[in-house]
Amino acid sequence: MSRVVTIGEIMLRLATPGWARFQQAMPGAMQTTFAGAEASIAASLAYLGIDTAFVTALPENAITDACVANLRSMGVNTQHILRRSEGRLGIYFLEHGANQRGGHVIYDREVSSMALTPASAYDWQAVFKDCLWLVISGVTPAISRNASEVALVAVQEARKRGIQVVCDMNYRTKLWRWSPPLSPRELATRTMREILRHVTVFVGGISDATAMVSVDFTGDLKTLGQRIISEFPSLTHAAFTLRDGTTSVAQCFSGSLYEAATDTLHTAPVYTIAQMVDRLGAGDAFTAGLVFSWLQSFQPAAAITFATAAGCLAHSIEGDYNYSSRSEIEALMNGDAVGRVSR
Repeated sequence: MSRVVTIGEIMLRLATPGWARFQQAMPGAMQTTFAGAEASIAASLAYLGIDTAFVTALPENAITDACVANLRSMGVNTQHILRRSEGRLGIYFLEHGANQRGGHVIYDREVSSMALTPASAYDWQAVFKDCLWLVISGVTPAISRNASEVALVAVQEARKRGIQVVCDMNYRTKLWRWSPPLSPRELATRTMREILRHVTVFVGGISDATAMVSVDFTGDLKTLGQRIISEFPSLTHAAFTLRDGTTSVAQCFSGSLYEAATDTLHTAPVYTIAQMVDRLGAGDAFTAGLVFSWLQSFQPAAAITFATAAGCLAHSIEGDYNYSSRSEIEALMNGDAVGRVSR
């Protein structure tokens, strides 16, 4: 069975062509792909040759057939995807940013099948047979109370079986609306702190850590890693994606990994991205690269460098999936960063 399992919601992604605004592109043709944090991580891992399964709930219709076929084309095991008579496929609309104009995402994912399907519908014994790693994100618990319970049960079931659990925090301010009058940040913090009690590897940006774990950032990443792990003793590592940029399309990207056992912070090189093709999915590629590295028994410094290089290359690929091979990622991490034509 699969060595890695990811659990979450997959959606239809409708993006405006190029850098057009919604008002320019609609009505008209939109670029259609499938996307979602956990699905993107599964696709990236499968593309790297890891036996990976994606678990979700989808409606019984022809669009679901296309979605599942797309995952299978990436090499993802889809046998644990539930087909449901209730709910729908979620959608998100994307308008790419350009220069000083930021990107824009509109979610349309209310009453999706994933949001409605209870944890009891999943065969956890079958899902986790021979599994080594579970990957979840903070997006799925944000969509509904029911989905948050699925995420919690999943991590509990995984830890019962000695499975390592990675949580990519992915704080989404437009979600987390299912328990008023709590604010999105309050609800996210309350929910994710419970889930993190069963997680072994924390992944996120600085804003994810401060918003969803309520840990202040003083400017020192090692101290941030120490504080997060002191709050959640099940954690062995805390990984951070690091961004800095002048415009929507010109940014710097890097990553750091704090290892609790040695009290060591490992930091990757900083990559300058002068022209992003697509920012979405880069964090998912980073997380997939980190899990891949551990499955290959990389040392921590090499693991965070590989993960960061994977995330960097994802910025060059349209869509949420990272179509970057191991050799391409290793070429970048070993210094080939000029983008020459391979002839």
